[in-house]
Amino acid sequence: MKKYYFINKFDTNNINNQNKDTIIIYRNYDAKKINETQILKIKEYCKKRAIKLYLSNNIRLAIKLKLDGAYIPSFNKSVKHLSYSFKKDFEIIGSAHNLQEIKLKEKQKVKKIFLSSLFKKNKNYLGINRFQLLSNLSNIKIVALGGVSKKNKKKLYLLKSNEFAGISYFEE
Repeated sequence: MKKYYFINKFDTNNINNQNKDTIIIYRNYDAKKINETQILKIKEYCKKRAIKLYLSNNIRLAIKLKLDGAYIPSFNKSVKHLSYSFKKDFEIIGSAHNLQEIKLKEKQKVKKIFLSSLFKKNKNYLGINRFQLLSNLSNIKIVALGGVSKKNKKKLYLLKSNEFAGISYFEE
Protein backbone atom coordinates (compact mmCIF):
# COMPACT_ATOMS: atom_id res chain seq x y z
CA MET A 1 0.00 0.00 0.00
CA LYS A 2 1.47 3.33 -1.07
CA LYS A 3 1.45 6.04 1.63
CA TYR A 4 2.12 9.77 1.44
CA TYR A 5 3.51 11.36 4.61
CA PHE A 6 3.36 15.14 5.04
CA ILE A 7 6.24 16.57 7.09
CA ASN A 8 7.15 20.15 7.96
CA LYS A 9 10.54 19.50 9.56
CA PHE A 10 13.43 17.10 9.18
CA ASP A 11 13.01 14.38 11.81
CA THR A 12 15.02 11.24 11.13
CA ASN A 13 13.00 9.20 13.66
CA ASN A 14 9.78 9.48 11.67
CA ILE A 15 11.53 8.88 8.34
CA ASN A 16 13.36 5.83 9.75
CA ASN A 17 10.02 4.16 10.48
CA GLN A 18 8.98 4.37 6.81
CA ASN A 19 9.58 1.94 3.97
CA LYS A 20 10.02 2.43 0.23
CA ASP A 21 6.20 2.42 -0.21
CA THR A 22 6.11 5.76 1.62
CA ILE A 23 6.53 9.05 -0.19
CA ILE A 24 7.55 12.05 1.90
CA ILE A 25 5.92 15.39 1.04
CA TYR A 26 7.80 18.29 2.56
CA ARG A 27 5.55 21.25 3.23
CA ASN A 28 6.52 24.05 5.53
CA TYR A 29 4.00 26.85 5.14
CA ASP A 30 5.17 28.49 8.40
CA ALA A 31 8.64 29.34 7.13
CA LYS A 32 9.05 32.82 5.70
CA LYS A 33 11.91 31.71 3.42
CA ILE A 34 12.44 28.29 1.87
CA ASN A 35 15.51 26.56 3.29
CA GLU A 36 17.03 24.79 0.27
CA THR A 37 19.83 23.33 2.41
CA GLN A 38 17.27 21.64 4.66
CA ILE A 39 15.41 20.24 1.65
CA LEU A 40 18.66 18.85 0.24
CA LYS A 41 19.42 17.18 3.60
CA ILE A 42 15.99 15.56 3.58
CA LYS A 43 16.54 14.51 -0.05
CA GLU A 44 19.86 12.82 0.71
CA TYR A 45 18.46 11.08 3.79
CA CYS A 46 15.42 9.83 1.85
CA LYS A 47 17.62 8.69 -1.04
CA LYS A 48 19.68 6.49 1.32
CA ARG A 49 16.44 4.87 2.51
CA ALA A 50 14.99 4.54 -1.06
CA ILE A 51 12.11 6.88 -0.18
CA LYS A 52 10.82 9.43 -2.68
CA LEU A 53 10.61 13.12 -1.75
CA TYR A 54 8.12 15.65 -3.09
CA LEU A 55 8.02 19.37 -2.38
CA SER A 56 4.80 21.18 -1.68
CA ASN A 57 3.71 24.32 -3.50
CA ASN A 58 6.98 25.05 -5.34
CA ILE A 59 7.29 23.04 -8.55
CA ARG A 60 10.13 25.15 -9.93
CA LEU A 61 12.29 24.51 -6.82
CA ALA A 62 11.40 20.80 -6.84
CA ILE A 63 12.66 20.61 -10.43
CA LYS A 64 15.81 22.63 -9.61
CA LEU A 65 16.67 20.38 -6.64
CA LYS A 66 15.95 17.26 -8.73
CA LEU A 67 13.31 15.93 -6.37
CA ASP A 68 10.97 13.09 -7.30
CA GLY A 69 7.89 15.27 -7.59
CA ALA A 70 5.79 18.17 -6.41
CA TYR A 71 2.51 18.58 -4.58
CA ILE A 72 0.02 21.34 -5.47
CA PRO A 73 -2.24 22.18 -2.51
CA SER A 74 -5.93 22.90 -3.06
CA PHE A 75 -5.42 26.65 -2.58
CA ASN A 76 -2.89 26.84 -5.45
CA LYS A 77 -4.84 27.69 -8.60
CA SER A 78 -1.84 28.37 -10.88
CA VAL A 79 -1.17 26.54 -14.15
CA LYS A 80 2.26 28.13 -14.79
CA HIS A 81 3.98 24.78 -14.25
CA LEU A 82 2.47 23.48 -17.50
CA SER A 83 5.17 25.42 -19.36
CA TYR A 84 8.03 23.91 -17.32
CA SER A 85 10.12 21.05 -18.58
CA PHE A 86 11.05 18.29 -16.18
CA LYS A 87 12.35 14.74 -16.22
CA LYS A 88 10.04 11.96 -17.34
CA ASP A 89 9.56 10.35 -13.93
CA PHE A 90 8.85 13.66 -12.13
CA GLU A 91 5.33 13.43 -10.73
CA ILE A 92 2.92 16.26 -9.92
CA ILE A 93 0.12 15.52 -7.47
CA GLY A 94 -2.46 17.80 -5.86
CA SER A 95 -5.29 18.01 -3.37
CA ALA A 96 -8.95 18.93 -3.64
CA HIS A 97 -12.00 19.18 -1.38
CA ASN A 98 -14.86 19.46 -3.86
CA LEU A 99 -15.81 19.00 -7.52
CA GLN A 100 -14.65 22.49 -8.56
CA GLU A 101 -11.17 21.84 -7.12
CA ILE A 102 -11.06 18.37 -8.72
CA LYS A 103 -11.70 19.94 -12.13
CA LEU A 104 -8.95 22.52 -11.44
CA LYS A 105 -6.49 19.74 -10.58
CA GLU A 106 -7.40 18.05 -13.87
CA LYS A 107 -6.53 21.31 -15.70
CA GLN A 108 -3.26 21.43 -13.74
CA LYS A 109 -2.52 17.94 -15.15
CA VAL A 110 -1.80 16.28 -11.81
CA LYS A 111 -1.19 12.51 -11.82
CA LYS A 112 -3.12 11.96 -8.56
CA ILE A 113 -5.65 13.93 -6.56
CA PHE A 114 -5.67 13.80 -2.78
CA LEU A 115 -9.31 14.14 -1.80
CA SER A 116 -10.03 15.29 1.75
CA SER A 117 -11.20 14.93 4.28
CA LEU A 118 -12.18 11.27 4.41
CA PHE A 119 -12.29 10.61 8.16
CA LYS A 120 -11.17 13.82 9.88
CA LYS A 121 -14.28 15.76 10.88
CA ASN A 122 -13.29 19.29 9.89
CA LYS A 123 -14.89 21.86 7.57
CA ASN A 124 -13.87 19.73 4.55
CA TYR A 125 -15.26 16.46 5.96
CA LEU A 126 -16.64 14.18 3.24
CA GLY A 127 -17.14 10.77 4.81
CA ILE A 128 -17.01 7.55 2.81
CA ASN A 129 -20.15 8.09 0.68
CA ARG A 130 -19.40 11.64 -0.53
CA PHE A 131 -15.74 10.67 -0.99
CA GLN A 132 -16.79 7.80 -3.23
CA LEU A 133 -19.23 9.99 -5.21
CA LEU A 134 -16.56 12.65 -5.86
CA SER A 135 -13.97 9.98 -6.71
CA ASN A 136 -16.20 8.69 -9.50
CA LEU A 137 -16.32 12.14 -11.14
CA SER A 138 -12.69 12.08 -12.27
CA ASN A 139 -10.56 9.73 -14.35
CA ILE A 140 -7.48 10.72 -12.33
CA LYS A 141 -6.36 8.40 -9.53
CA ILE A 142 -7.87 9.53 -6.19
CA VAL A 143 -5.93 9.18 -2.94
CA ALA A 144 -7.64 9.33 0.47
CA LEU A 145 -6.51 12.18 2.73
CA GLY A 146 -7.53 13.24 6.20
CA GLY A 147 -7.91 11.34 9.44
CA VAL A 148 -6.57 7.97 8.30
CA SER A 149 -5.42 6.02 11.36
CA LYS A 150 -4.31 2.48 12.06
CA LYS A 151 -7.83 1.81 13.40
CA ASN A 152 -9.76 2.93 10.31
CA LYS A 153 -7.17 2.02 7.65
CA LYS A 154 -9.09 -1.17 6.74
CA LYS A 155 -12.05 0.99 5.65
CA LEU A 156 -9.90 2.14 2.72
CA TYR A 157 -10.55 -1.25 1.11
CA LEU A 158 -14.24 -0.26 0.86
CA LEU A 159 -13.07 2.54 -1.43
CA LYS A 160 -10.92 0.18 -3.48
CA SER A 161 -8.04 2.46 -2.60
CA ASN A 162 -4.54 1.18 -2.07
CA GLU A 163 -3.10 4.63 -1.36
CA PHE A 164 -3.60 7.22 1.34
CA ALA A 165 -1.99 10.37 2.69
CA GLY A 166 -1.75 12.00 6.08
CA ILE A 167 0.22 13.08 9.08
CA SER A 168 -1.29 11.56 12.22
CA TYR A 169 -1.18 7.97 10.89
CA PHE A 170 2.62 8.16 10.74
CA GLU A 171 3.00 9.69 14.16
CA GLU A 172 0.81 7.19 16.07
